[in-house]
Amino acid sequence: MEVIRDRFASGSRADGHRLVLIVEGGGSRGVYSSGMVHGLEQLGMAQLFDSVYGTSAGAINAAWLLCGRAGRGLKAWTDAAIMRRAIDPTRMLRGRPAFDLNYLVHKVYDGLHPMDFPAILANETTFHPIATDIRTGEPVDLHPFIVDKATLQTALRASSGLPLLAGPPVELGGRRYFDGGLSETVPVRSALKAGATHALILRTRRADERRPPAPWLHDVVGGTYMRFIAPGAYRAWKLRPGQQILEDGVIAGMGAAACQIHPPAGSPDISSVETDPGILARGMEIGRRVVAELMAAPSVPQAGPCV
Repeated sequence: MEVIRDRFASGSRADGHRLVLIVEGGGSRGVYSSGMVHGLEQLGMAQLFDSVYGTSAGAINAAWLLCGRAGRGLKAWTDAAIMRRAIDPTRMLRGRPAFDLNYLVHKVYDGLHPMDFPAILANETTFHPIATDIRTGEPVDLHPFIVDKATLQTALRASSGLPLLAGPPVELGGRRYFDGGLSETVPVRSALKAGATHALILRTRRADERRPPAPWLHDVVGGTYMRFIAPGAYRAWKLRPGQQILEDGVIAGMGAAACQIHPPAGSPDISSVETDPGILARGMEIGRRVVAELMAAPSVPQAGPCV
């Protein structure tokens, strides 16, 4: 928080630190981090970060922040017609993906609620969506493969491509990927590997909330599919029960160099496939409000406990 405060006051990032923003994934739970990035945008804090890392829905929300349209990104979450088209589990009964990422990225974000892709590419704050390599099962930072609008759109789909639910793996740079959440839901290890010294981390689960085990049918069907299609991703899938403990441990090891913002106690549980506009709007407002309260606009407070 001291680094954030000083950068906000000086308007400069020339302090020798590498401050990153990390945005957790989680499907429709991403409405929490959508509200949080909107809060940062409203406070004029988007340019404080050297890099922004995100996984799945977290990568999408990070992209909205970097293009300067986080407020517009909220509208896509609360448009009932868009959400029904984007997430429809009944499509799987007809052999089609439940999540229509092509519609989201190429129709909604490039038409109905346009994302400014050139602004992301030109931003001095670098964008690092994380995906899972289906061959190795390791998280991969897709930043080096993003060179134009088309590869940026592909990276967004790759980072969000849930196995089976969102269709086949997405190819980029000669490799194929599934959702980054299989290997790194909170991409703090990728950020540290690239030299991050300080991190503001936007979470989509409450601090007291544990990741539930996958439903039995989901585990059997999804696991069987990946075992044959993507053996590396299958290994990552099997390790997921311990992923939250691993990531929380890495963050704890950063000490005061990391600040996490969680939805506050009492915030509703939001399913990864939630489409109810009222529930989604409530989650976004909670996320926006918790950032505003922590940062105490119009000036960043003295260093203190994070949420």
